Amino acid sequence: MDIVILAVVIAVVALGAISGLVVSSRKKKQLPPAPPSSPSVTAPPAEPHVGEEAEPSTAQPRRTVEEVELPAAPAPAEETAPVVEPETAAEAAAPAPAEPEIEVPEPTAGRLVRLRARLSRSQNSLGKGLLTLLSREHLDEDTWEEIEDTLLTADVGVTPTQELVERLRERVKVLGTRTPEELRALLREELLTLIGTEADRAVHTEPGVGVNGEEKPGVVMVVGVNGVGKTTTTGKLARVLVADGKSVVLGAADTFRAAAADQLQTWGERVGARTVRGPEAGDPASIAFDAVKEGIAENADVVLVDTAGRLHTKTGLMDELGKVKRVLEKHGSVDEVLLVLDATTGQNGLVQARVFAEVVDITGIVLTKLDGTAKGGIVVAVQRELGVPVKLVGLGEGADDLAPFEPEAFVDALIGD
Repeated sequence: MDIVILAVVIAVVALGAISGLVVSSRKKKQLPPAPPSSPSVTAPPAEPHVGEEAEPSTAQPRRTVEEVELPAAPAPAEETAPVVEPETAAEAAAPAPAEPEIEVPEPTAGRLVRLRARLSRSQNSLGKGLLTLLSREHLDEDTWEEIEDTLLTADVGVTPTQELVERLRERVKVLGTRTPEELRALLREELLTLIGTEADRAVHTEPGVGVNGEEKPGVVMVVGVNGVGKTTTTGKLARVLVADGKSVVLGAADTFRAAAADQLQTWGERVGARTVRGPEAGDPASIAFDAVKEGIAENADVVLVDTAGRLHTKTGLMDELGKVKRVLEKHGSVDEVLLVLDATTGQNGLVQARVFAEVVDITGIVLTKLDGTAKGGIVVAVQRELGVPVKLVGLGEGADDLAPFEPEAFVDALIGD
């Protein structure tokens, strides 16, 4: 009996437990699903089983934890501005190409006087040497020989030296007692006589009449051997003429030296002078002809023609130089043929002068590097050799160091104050 009662109690308890489980299960089915603990992280959709179609997912693409926890900072205000490509920005910022700045050359009037100090530094050995010798109490034959040697060393030349010494002998004998001031005045007078003060030293660049009756510019042809500074002299001469109020066209007829045309054009651009040039190794005569033609078209005042620095020992090249002059004369007369000589070459320059004079009829001389030599007597010698005056002298490397030759200023620089 007791066993039956115990079995019934166990069955009742078991039945109650089973009923509670059923009720609990039903309540769980009625409750809504719990919200996800992390709303920003979405689980990927389950892979479909074979034979089933995957339902389209409405979930957002999965993001990483870093994206959720560290949201991107808002972009700075300047980064939101329209982006300009670097090339476009550079082009927009770059200024338009500027025209070459045109220089105003130094006036030529009195230029040699302003450069006198530079000239006197290199020529003092000539002037002061002569004054020292002439100041001796007794001028014997040995002293006069020293005076001759001083003049010859300065490249005055044999004949001019003999003439000067003879005149000095006579003047000193008449003068008798000689003060330093009297000697300086005497030497100045005799040197001016030797150099000459009556010669026409102007560079003639006046416009004229062409072969067809049209007005043509003045034409200046510049010649000389290699290395004397011919192209530089042509450029500096352009500055001299521009400073005097003239318009200039440059003709780059030196086609045998690669950099000559570029060099001349640079000189021209600095003072606003146009340069006519042709191909490298082109016909120099043709370029010279075109330069004058351009000068006529532009109504320019002067055309400067730079020629090749030909070796005076090559007859064929010298003949070609003569051809350039003849071609230029098809437009009309050539007003000046300037021979550029290096003053430091001394008597060797006279050899060059003779050959050029036979080919193109030199009308004037330009002595360069006169500040770098104590042989200022070359002024006298070359004038005597060619019978034409020194018209311009170069006294340095500066752009305005080419000066019209003034005998008085030159002699004053030789003998000092």
